[in-house]
Amino acid sequence: MTDQRRSGCPINLTLEVVGDKWSLLVIRDMMFGNRRHFRELLTKSEEGISSNILADRLKTLREQGIISWADDPSHKQKGIYSLTAQGIELLPVLAQMSGWGFKYLPVSEELGIRAKLLSEGGPKMWAEFMDELREIHLGVKRRKKAGPSVGERLQAAYERVMARKKG
Repeated sequence: MTDQRRSGCPINLTLEVVGDKWSLLVIRDMMFGNRRHFRELLTKSEEGISSNILADRLKTLREQGIISWADDPSHKQKGIYSLTAQGIELLPVLAQMSGWGFKYLPVSEELGIRAKLLSEGGPKMWAEFMDELREIHLGVKRRKKAGPSVGERLQAAYERVMARKKG
């Protein structure tokens, strides 16, 4: 990314960092799918990103401080990507985007259920989920709450829709 900015507008500057489709989808997959390895990000995305585009977006997101990379302790030849604190704070942005899409666009039931729940849960749920992401990606311990986590509730809702569609 160059030092030349189109303007000092905060919306413009944010779009210069995360404003392309693939960057937001990589962040989405890391947040909501807990995809942390290159291969998972490449093969498990619904949208079918190519390896060269993925490599480029991961590099840009690292340079911008949205994600970090470290050796994977479970496998010598793999690296693991993590959201940074800055990246985790994009959750409300993605939640608002998904809520808008759920309300106004023809989303599929299985991919829209998380958006619906996040929209209904609002800022309180987003804050709880960001705490979970901080624990997963940054190792920040959080006070455990009774019952399933936000991530578990979102995943369970998705799985219920998928099971109902199959049955």
